[in-house]
Amino acid sequence: MTGQPLDPAALFKQQAAIQAATLVKDGMAVGLGTGSTATFVVAELGRRIREEGLRICAIPTSDATEAQAREEGIPLTSFGEHPDLDIAIDGADEIEPGTLNLVKGRGGALLREKIVAAAAKQLVIVADASKYVEHLGMLCPVPVEVVPFGWESAATRLARLGAHVAPRKHRDGSFYLTDEKNLIMDCVFGPIEDPDTLSQSIYGIVGVIEHGLFLHMATQTITAGPEGIKILEPARKQATQGAL
Repeated sequence: MTGQPLDPAALFKQQAAIQAATLVKDGMAVGLGTGSTATFVVAELGRRIREEGLRICAIPTSDATEAQAREEGIPLTSFGEHPDLDIAIDGADEIEPGTLNLVKGRGGALLREKIVAAAAKQLVIVADASKYVEHLGMLCPVPVEVVPFGWESAATRLARLGAHVAPRKHRDGSFYLTDEKNLIMDCVFGPIEDPDTLSQSIYGIVGVIEHGLFLHMATQTITAGPEGIKILEPARKQATQGAL
């Protein structure tokens, strides 16, 4: 990527993204995430296609990622052609290192991101090291995607689960709409002690389409920070490379 020099956080994201992109091999069907870190992944895969002759096809998780993938020359496919993906690479808003449970969706693409994640044999999460938390919910709200009709009712029931609920809006006060034309409720629960129970409670609310708790899905997280690249996996908890 060209332009202004990257700030430290963006540089760490780029380093993690480049590391993750090495996991993509010829012939793979790849899920492409959405967000600032995923942007670096798409750029690196585009570079590998142009310079290394990498042969892949991909399914993007948002209209924005689709546009970038086309610009990078990444061949796109569909679930009709590839119902199962070899790998998906995406970012996260929070990572619980002991479980690799995640909060995702601040970029607004949580529904498509979870569909792609569920279809992938490997879900690799890339981020800068600031995304690690002791418990989910410590840094950011949990996004919940709801249908527009009756959203007030869904918001009331989310609040009854203990959340401070705010519909996501643009600066001009209009509602933020996802690519699927749904609304997002940003739900501040504070530290979440039992995310599995909360997940099921949210799913039980009529009008909820999906939520940003990605539980028991990540197969690997790759983060970069001042001490280098850190790789976590569920079975082998931690491996750390030398400082970059």
